[in-house]
Amino acid sequence: MKNLFSLKKYFLAYKKKLLWGLVFIICSNIGSVYVPILIKNSINILQSATNYETLGKYAFLIVIASLFSGVFRFLIRQSIIVVSREIEYDLRGDFWKHIQNLPMRYFSNNSTGNIMAHATNDINAVRMFIGPAVMYSIDTFIRLIIVISIMLSISTSLTIYSLLPLPVLSFLVYYVGKLIHDRFTKIQEKFSELTTKAQENYSGIRVIKSYTRESGEIESFRNLSKEYLKKNMKLVKVQALFQPILFLITGVSVIIVIWLGGTKVMRGELLLGDITALIIYLGILIWPMIAFGWVINIIQQAEASMARLNKILSEPIEIKDNEDSVETIIDLKGAIKFEDVSFRYSEIQPDVLKDINLIIPVGSTLAIMGHTGSGKSTLVNLLLRLYDVTGGNILIDGNEIKSIPLKTLRKSIGYVPQESFLFSDSLTNNISYGLDAPDLEIVKKSAAISQFEKDVVDFPEGYETIIGERGITLSGGQKQRSALARALVLNPKILILDDSFSAVDTNTEEKILTNLKEFMKNRTSVIISHRISTVKDADNIIVLKDGTIAEEGTHDELFALDGIYADIYNKQLLEKELEEYTD
Repeated sequence: MKNLFSLKKYFLAYKKKLLWGLVFIICSNIGSVYVPILIKNSINILQSATNYETLGKYAFLIVIASLFSGVFRFLIRQSIIVVSREIEYDLRGDFWKHIQNLPMRYFSNNSTGNIMAHATNDINAVRMFIGPAVMYSIDTFIRLIIVISIMLSISTSLTIYSLLPLPVLSFLVYYVGKLIHDRFTKIQEKFSELTTKAQENYSGIRVIKSYTRESGEIESFRNLSKEYLKKNMKLVKVQALFQPILFLITGVSVIIVIWLGGTKVMRGELLLGDITALIIYLGILIWPMIAFGWVINIIQQAEASMARLNKILSEPIEIKDNEDSVETIIDLKGAIKFEDVSFRYSEIQPDVLKDINLIIPVGSTLAIMGHTGSGKSTLVNLLLRLYDVTGGNILIDGNEIKSIPLKTLRKSIGYVPQESFLFSDSLTNNISYGLDAPDLEIVKKSAAISQFEKDVVDFPEGYETIIGERGITLSGGQKQRSALARALVLNPKILILDDSFSAVDTNTEEKILTNLKEFMKNRTSVIISHRISTVKDADNIIVLKDGTIAEEGTHDELFALDGIYADIYNKQLLEKELEEYTD
């Protein structure tokens, strides 16, 4: 239960509604337990003498009591169950907000499917505790107190005998509850695997079809589903056995009342109406006993789910504004300086970047080259504070990067990553994603700079064309150009292009770079590329090797060094000559 205690703040936020729910539960139970008293009295009167007027009176009172109970039973659901939905909404919102603020490190180590399982199954299991479990727990407790009190007033000895099986029930609930908790935890873990598999298959459907792996993936998913089914069946078997045993135990109580109570009636110690009332009250207690077991199941499942949610919610938000942030910084010019910057992804891994010292003046263009794994993308990720440096400092406009509010920092940077991610939405909404509201004129202007406008003209609905999940209807080059347009609509002071022309032909790339020269006047640019043609006009070029700056200078200076840069240049020149010869 310790994990469920973390829901305390949510309950306190709705304490008034919950207190009203408690009042409604008490009123509803008063109405329902009064019905057997009326039945008892009417039967006892029938044993002597009565008339239609008396019978009509009792019938009317029974209807009123039942109606009274029913109205308040409706209000219980309108208060407690509604609160459960509201808390579910709050919890999902907090979970989503926390997930959005977690560092990239977390998403590198956790699958999308696993996170989605938390956001769906686990939150729903917790909601079942907040609503039905809380409602039936309070309802059962209050009903037990009222009913047992009335039963004791009718016959103390008979009530005690009829309640003797309850300790057995308590032991059963405790034992079965532990089994349910363990098995439900395993079910949730397997559900995460199943969700991950489905998500990966949907995302990679083109690869699956290209390699004709449909049958293999179907079989793999079927095997996972079978394992999930087996774990569910283990839980169902426990639950299936649980409820019949509950009915058996409560049935024994009814037999005791009929046997011993009947004896008392024959002796004249009790009236027939008294025994009838006791049997009805035992019937009323059957549901609370069953509800008690059902509630235990829900609580155990919710405890397991809340433990999984708390594990995520306790993940520290490493990248955030703190006491060092200067809220008065609302705009950046774009002067960047790296001072002895080092970075590693974890304590047990080696440095990816080592002692990087670099100055990028306002309005200049820095180009970064290097072989795969040399640290190029990591360097620009540090500029965006997707990760924080583990050594040294990064300064922008003379301010330490951690002192710049995250919103200011990221709104000032236009970033085009290696893999362009697009949403299943219109082109307008995708390109204007960074704006508070879509602006078609700005979208068109940015698309023109990125040489994407000429493609949009051929689309069936122009800028309102829905491009499918991850932009599946676009080519690789179109994705990269639309991603560039999305970065440009921000009117950024710093533009980062992370190998973002790899799927664009050289002719189109030259046109884009020409357009960017005009756009990026008095702005700072950082370009990562494997193509010499992309970086040769940069004000400064660095070549990374094993996380360090191996070479630095202009195109002519680096070519004169006859090192890594010159080697890359000569190879690309040879490839170009071979292509022209082949053509």
